[in-house]
Amino acid sequence: MSVVTIIGIDLAKRVFQLHGACQDGAVAFRKKLSRGQLLAFVARHPKCVIAMEACATAYGCGREFAKLGHDVRLIPSTYVKPFVKRQKDDAADAEAICETALRPTMFGRRRAGVRMISCKQRQEFLASWSVGRCDI
Repeated sequence: MSVVTIIGIDLAKRVFQLHGACQDGAVAFRKKLSRGQLLAFVARHPKCVIAMEACATAYGCGREFAKLGHDVRLIPSTYVKPFVKRQKDDAADAEAICETALRPTMFGRRRAGVRMISCKQRQEFLASWSVGRCDI
């Protein structure tokens, strides 16, 4: 069995599409998981690179994956779009995310990182905007 070095995740509301690949780009697995199954699957999986398109929900998921010891990469969607090989669906998007993350020169310095914030920092931010309290 080959070692999975990268997992591309297409985020959605209820069902997430995962694409696992080896260092050489060979497909290791393709999975469709619900929201409840995703974190459990990633927790069981050995530490690797997890790539997602940068969006509002990617930061929250990225923080959880980083807590588990994975290297999280958030990639702008404009960098992923050229690698979609067939019809635009969740499986094709997950594969394109994975392929984009495998290319070291693709996003270089513009790769978005996941900022870890404390509850206190979040409370200070929310207080400055007079929004509410921290529910982390």
